[in-house]
Amino acid sequence: MANQKSKPTKDRSTSLGRRSFLKAAAGAVALPYFIPASALGKDGNTAPSERIVMAGIGIGRMGGGDLGAFLNRGDVQYVAACDVRKGARDGSMGRVNKKYGNTDCKVYNDFREITARDDIDAVHCATPDHWHAIIVIDACRNGKDAFCQKPETRTLREGKLMIEAARRYGRVVSGGSQRVLQDYRGHVNACWSGAKGIIKSINVNVGPLPKECNKKGQPIPAGFDWDMWLGPAPWAPYHPHRCSGSFAINGTSWRSFKDYSGGGMTDWGAHHFGGATFAIDVRELEPEEVIFHNDKGRKFATCRFPNGKLVHHNYPGMKNLQVVGTNEKGPSKPVPGYAGRGGICGDFIDCVKTRKRPFRDIEFAVHTATVCHLFLVAYELERSLRWDTVKQQFTNDDEANRLVDVTRREPWVL
Repeated sequence: MANQKSKPTKDRSTSLGRRSFLKAAAGAVALPYFIPASALGKDGNTAPSERIVMAGIGIGRMGGGDLGAFLNRGDVQYVAACDVRKGARDGSMGRVNKKYGNTDCKVYNDFREITARDDIDAVHCATPDHWHAIIVIDACRNGKDAFCQKPETRTLREGKLMIEAARRYGRVVSGGSQRVLQDYRGHVNACWSGAKGIIKSINVNVGPLPKECNKKGQPIPAGFDWDMWLGPAPWAPYHPHRCSGSFAINGTSWRSFKDYSGGGMTDWGAHHFGGATFAIDVRELEPEEVIFHNDKGRKFATCRFPNGKLVHHNYPGMKNLQVVGTNEKGPSKPVPGYAGRGGICGDFIDCVKTRKRPFRDIEFAVHTATVCHLFLVAYELERSLRWDTVKQQFTNDDEANRLVDVTRREPWVL
């Protein structure tokens, strides 16, 4: 499908050194349509020319699962994978080649060799959070649709830039939280049916907050490009806990540390706040205020939306995803769902074909991430803040505005 689908002009001046990688990628651009006769568009199978040509960037725990979801689709041709760990590269190459019965899958250490390939339609990204915006924006600039694991952003500013890239280059960009619909459908149905009355607020209990990493350095394992793993983050010595993909947020994984993640607030918050804002129907909005509370040492916070609805974090006495509404019957409307088949990954592929916005469109995903980041800033400064949704900055608070983004190492600037 790559040769048939028109793509926008690419912004070569800002595509992260794309030209320097074209030669390196030249040997990898032969079209990968070498599949068994049983899959040559016969007996109801999708013809190779109609398949979405895909590659993966970051093939760890989540990325490996995404690889499987896309690889097992008959309307996808998986051709390449990228990871800074040799073991992950070799493992993904073996899975893809075994699936197709050939040796055509190419693997890379640098994601730019994938985004530079003209035969690839779409990528999925499951790197640590501090890489998400850079990779997705570069994919958009190079004419590729993108499926990005949650939390989609590391900072408030990144969200604005990701939305702008998707719209400017006409790309389909989907966030990756399957739980928003699949796990919280009951809460959504209850609210959208009117059973909860006129919705006033919802609470989310999630944590912990991220912290600094002071782990002492250890020898870098063979086959691991540590500098590339750090990428835009500040230089730091290698330690397995600093870069572990474990889901634990207890100081033994990158999800625990500020330089790479927003801790449980963004990691689990992407799911919970995504479900909460969907349930009370504010996923198309951003908060205009975050209110910090300190009740005799017990700290919690509330985001207020322009329509007056509230999303609480750790509100005393409230359960997770507890909704507060009025007693009367509320308005009802149908709940939107996934397009196509195959859950959130299938929704993305269907939208790549139709050019419609996916269920977890990047704008909705960023709005959820914004809730998480606003809470993080309020907790760090321990005060209430007003958020200008148009200017994408805090109102009259220079200290808070310094936390809208981070400094990145060259050449990974945004």
